[in-house]
Amino acid sequence: MPGTIAAQTVEQLGGRSSVLARQRRDHAELDRLMDQYQAPGDVENRERVLKETIQLVFSHAFAEETVLWPAVRRSVADGEELTARVEEEHQEINDLVFEIERLGPGAPEREEKVRRVFALIRQDIRDEEDLLLPRLQEAVDPVHLRRLGASWEAVRKSAPTHPHPVVPRRPPGNAVLGVPLSLYDRIRDGLGLGSPVAAVRKMLSRLVGMLLSAVAVVRERR
Repeated sequence: MPGTIAAQTVEQLGGRSSVLARQRRDHAELDRLMDQYQAPGDVENRERVLKETIQLVFSHAFAEETVLWPAVRRSVADGEELTARVEEEHQEINDLVFEIERLGPGAPEREEKVRRVFALIRQDIRDEEDLLLPRLQEAVDPVHLRRLGASWEAVRKSAPTHPHPVVPRRPPGNAVLGVPLSLYDRIRDGLGLGSPVAAVRKMLSRLVGMLLSAVAVVRERR
């Protein structure tokens, strides 16, 4: 089995457009953002960095769960077990970030939750780079890795950017909900929760609720 993707050249990963190279670039950016948040700085800048970290975490994870992990389950003998482990980490991160956003700046317990979620993100990165992604690299050729990279990037660019604890971790549920949740999140990101778009947010929340119900029905009938 190939070693960790952290120690490989871009060429070994299948080129810059390979899903492995794209994953590693995102992981490096997450490490940079988390280090920047934990460095001394003013509150406003730290909040901006935390927001950027959260946006990247969730768009990245959504693309993994929609495109990459199904490919691992199809291609790798123990892909089900490997992806289930990472999905559990994603759910823990999702739940913690949901609490962090609910608490808001200044809450006494918030910084401890941020530390916990950063530790989980770093563990998730190691599990992916050292265990899961090398198995995918072993199972498929570079052409396939580049095709996966293109699909992964397209999904990531239109993915939700905040936690949604009730959303399924796997297709078809996450894929069905991705578009309305992404629109909802990007309104939040662009205008803020206290903006005059409350009516739009309310409408989108209702749409999300309807889609969740539809997904539940589909899952029950499978």
